Amino acid sequence: MVRKKETITLSIPPGTKARLEAIARRLGIMWGKSPSISGLIVAIAEEQYEIGEPFALTPQQVEVLKQAVNLFIDTGSLEPAQTVLQLILDRGYLDNVFIEQVSRETSLLQLILDRGNLDPSRRQDLMRKTSQTAQPWRVVVEEYLRNRQSFRILYRNSQGEEYTYTVRYAQFDFHEKRYYLQVWCDETEDIRDSPFPELLHNRCLRLDRIQSIVPTDAPWREDGLDTIKVHLHFYRGMVKAYEGQENVDLEDRVFKDDRQKEVRQVVRRVANPFWLARDIRRYGEDCEVVAPDSLRQLMMQEYRKMLDRYSS
Repeated sequence: MVRKKETITLSIPPGTKARLEAIARRLGIMWGKSPSISGLIVAIAEEQYEIGEPFALTPQQVEVLKQAVNLFIDTGSLEPAQTVLQLILDRGYLDNVFIEQVSRETSLLQLILDRGNLDPSRRQDLMRKTSQTAQPWRVVVEEYLRNRQSFRILYRNSQGEEYTYTVRYAQFDFHEKRYYLQVWCDETEDIRDSPFPELLHNRCLRLDRIQSIVPTDAPWREDGLDTIKVHLHFYRGMVKAYEGQENVDLEDRVFKDDRQKEVRQVVRRVANPFWLARDIRRYGEDCEVVAPDSLRQLMMQEYRKMLDRYSS
């Protein structure tokens, strides 16, 4: 049975037909080898495609989407990363810094090359990267962790220097919107004049700076990362506002000082003082490092430098 079709007559300005054909060709709506204006009109009527101005994203929403892409990459979830990246590309929110962050994954790089609005020189530079093998490093490391398999990492730091670490323990930790790989390694030569000699074997690595991973027969370390005990005092509103951290806080109690003011004392197991300092700095005068003295002195030096900067 032949389905009846309706016909309409359109009066359109000069040049409109060519633009409609271009839209149909871009959307893949064809009649044989030619773009189909009729098919385009039907697709619009059936709400298969949006018409009018596309919705705009705020800068804050764009940043959230970019963070989501990086988080998906770090966890080895490339298909969701591609979906979010496609939204960013469709709306034209692409910058060189973001391109560098996601181009370590070949499939995402190919998506940028296909859909990104890139100048010729930038496109050529990215095309050179397509020949390089990219790895979802989290997936690789998780397999080693399940098997308690030690491994060696070739790592390039923020200064472009490359180091090899023999990793005998590793764990993933989340800091400031992304995952990091915390490892215990044999090598200590790359750290000089550290105020924390107890932590010389610990390293905090960004997944996107890993260059290579290979297994090794070094014995797996069952004791985990090296740690120090940090004594913290919280004052005023933070006495009740502080949220304890399970498996990290060893002690947590409230007592009254000489002025009968409540103080909350927390003893925390710390593997990386850098992240602890960034965490407690936001509490300002309501948090004090009591011990160890090495960390207390480091915080004092930072606050003095900050005071000097504001004083000058």
